[in-house]
Amino acid sequence: MYKGIIFDFNGTLFFDSKKHLETWREFSKKLRAYPFTDDEMRQYMFGRTNEDIIAYLIGKKPSPELVKELGQEKEAVYRDLCRKDSKNTKLAPGAIEFLEFLKDNNIPRTIATMSDKKNVDFFIETFNLEKWFDIDKIVYDDGIINGKPAPDIYLKAAKNINLAPKDCIVIEDAVSGIQAANSAGIGKIIAIASMESIEIYKNISSVSQIIHNFDEIDRNLFCLNSLTK
Repeated sequence: MYKGIIFDFNGTLFFDSKKHLETWREFSKKLRAYPFTDDEMRQYMFGRTNEDIIAYLIGKKPSPELVKELGQEKEAVYRDLCRKDSKNTKLAPGAIEFLEFLKDNNIPRTIATMSDKKNVDFFIETFNLEKWFDIDKIVYDDGIINGKPAPDIYLKAAKNINLAPKDCIVIEDAVSGIQAANSAGIGKIIAIASMESIEIYKNISSVSQIIHNFDEIDRNLFCLNSLTK
């Protein structure tokens, strides 16, 4: 039984991995003349900060100015892709119903994403996230926090909802995010196969369940009776 839940966002609550992949492939060609491979995407892009990704692409630690310039350029392209694809810019299957369940039962919850502030603000506005989340408790890439697979983001998210990591469930799609959650001591890690094959997750011992949508999450995992209405 668990007391709260922490969501990754990109590729989890919003199935946008292909948009990030498309954008970073173009930036990869710009920075090193050839695109990311699928394996590189999985290991060095998903769940990482822009600084981490740029460092990998150029083979050295980038200056803060370069990170800011390229990061803002890349994220603007990404947001434009989302706006142009309004039909598919929606929360993941079953997410709204699941979020309503969490809200109705007063289950502590937040988001832990390596997106930057501009993207988080875009998500809040586009998906009306304030309906289900305390915006001040969302953890994001503030330029200071260590990126996944470091555990920092999940430790901070659990603290923001006043729970020990062991009492939390994390929903993740990125391998680096799963590693971060495991290192943080999260009680239960659920992988959502929004783009990756489920075979990727079957080989990760810390993953206790693999889902394709939020209807597959057992509502009985939560300690409903212990919560104050």
